[in-house]
Amino acid sequence: EGGGTLTLCVRPNAETGLAEISVQDTGCGIPPEILRRIFEPFFTTKTADQQGQGGTGLGLSLARAVMEAHGGRIRVDSAVGAGTTFTLKFPLVAQPAIIPTKPLQKVG
Repeated sequence: EGGGTLTLCVRPNAETGLAEISVQDTGCGIPPEILRRIFEPFFTTKTADQQGQGGTGLGLSLARAVMEAHGGRIRVDSAVGAGTTFTLKFPLVAQPAIIPTKPLQKVG
């Protein structure tokens, strides 16, 4: 019954120094009023099913946090009736981790 298409594309961009991964579907798309909130923690459009299963609304907010922690970014473009594209961009070259340091407390 009327399946859609899912396209995964991975490409490095030497000019920008970024790798780009995009996932595109030809599904129903996401309405603008939902699209604006899609990365908010705990935001979900799904209600619990008969077994009480529902989403927590944390997946996309965690994905954004992980991407940003690694110097990358994630974005979404969507058109109702045409589909949705998620794009992840992150540095090609590993960057040293920035770990905040605090002085150690002397014990005893």
